[in-house]
Amino acid sequence: MKLLNHNNGGNRNRGLFCYRYFKWVLWFSLSFYFFASFLFNHKPNTISKTTVPQYSKASRALIEYPETQNHRVSDSLNGLKIYVYDLPSKYNSDWLSNERCSNHLFASEVAIHKALLNSDVRTFDPFEADFFFVPVYVSCNFSTVNGFPAIGHARSLISSAIKLISSEFTFWNRSSGSDHIFVASHDFGSCFHTLEDVAMADGVPEFLRKSIILQTFGVKYDHPCQKAEHIVIPPYISPESVRKTLATSDVNGRRDIFAFFRGKMEVHPKNVSGRFYSKKVRTVILKKYGNDRRFYLRRHRFIGYQSEILRSTFCLCPLGWAPWSPRLVESVVLGCVPVIIADGIDLPFSSAVPWSEISVTVAEKDVGKLGTILENVAATNLSTIQQKLWDPRISRALLFHDRTVEGDATWQVLHALTEKLSRSHHRSRVLSE
Repeated sequence: MKLLNHNNGGNRNRGLFCYRYFKWVLWFSLSFYFFASFLFNHKPNTISKTTVPQYSKASRALIEYPETQNHRVSDSLNGLKIYVYDLPSKYNSDWLSNERCSNHLFASEVAIHKALLNSDVRTFDPFEADFFFVPVYVSCNFSTVNGFPAIGHARSLISSAIKLISSEFTFWNRSSGSDHIFVASHDFGSCFHTLEDVAMADGVPEFLRKSIILQTFGVKYDHPCQKAEHIVIPPYISPESVRKTLATSDVNGRRDIFAFFRGKMEVHPKNVSGRFYSKKVRTVILKKYGNDRRFYLRRHRFIGYQSEILRSTFCLCPLGWAPWSPRLVESVVLGCVPVIIADGIDLPFSSAVPWSEISVTVAEKDVGKLGTILENVAATNLSTIQQKLWDPRISRALLFHDRTVEGDATWQVLHALTEKLSRSHHRSRVLSE
């Protein structure tokens, strides 16, 4: 009897053990199954590289933009060497206390300085330099009235910097500044005025007329603000802001806005010294197309307006006071076809950016026909324009970075300088020896 009870107890224990073992195996199997299913089926919330929405090429080109290189930038720039003057902080870094200084549309003066400080084209030996960069920030004096950059101090600040370097170094005096580089990234470049009539009347300051000016202002006709050797550069758009827009926007392949513009559009433009803002072009756009469902026109600022560009097929880039606009760069890097409405504008880096192939140009006098013109483009060669527009090399050429990468905006400036090496005192001296 005891033996029978013992055997029955043993059977019960073995049965309980098998039951517990079976439950453990079943739990493990189900857990493994669901975990494996999650791994195979889960898709992280990022921009897919296999899905190709309409603007995905431009998106991927920017998001995957290389930050480092395995070769020296100077290797492709004919051994170019630039000496960067170490000026007192009142000429540059003091202005950075306002963070807008390094992020607004005129901030190329800051970006180029930073890039040169980090570049392998920089030399610490001025005697081997081809060019001399003078880092003076003149666009960071923001008005307390309207917040716009006030540049009334620009001429005196640059003149002061020149007096300093010409008294402490011999390099300015030996060439009269012809191998020295300055940035003039505001409306009318090296004229240093915001109104064209005043800029034209004063012209380029005498002390800069032999130097090289990097300026956003450029036209294809004779103009007093181009009476100096110059290179036309793009306005500054933060690469980080573009990446953030691309990373956070709903990339679904739809461009549901046909034609887009957000910015100043006056219903009754004021007469300012005999001139009207945008030559009344923006007023015509507003009056003609303000109620046209094809046009998405907005007059007020919106912090997320880059996401609107990302949704648009055509982005209007009309002149303001000056012919150039930051919309030119934003449109291109966000894959929207820029519609350039600024007669005679000279666009930046034409050797790297085939503007005629990636944009639509509309004469100022034809702005009333804008709807018909864009409809015709959409019906004929829009896809061809977009395919060329989405070439990542084009976006790269229009953006400045803290560290120069081959093909970016600072590199384009350096490449343009290699075509001006006849101004290099160092090269001419070496050749004569």
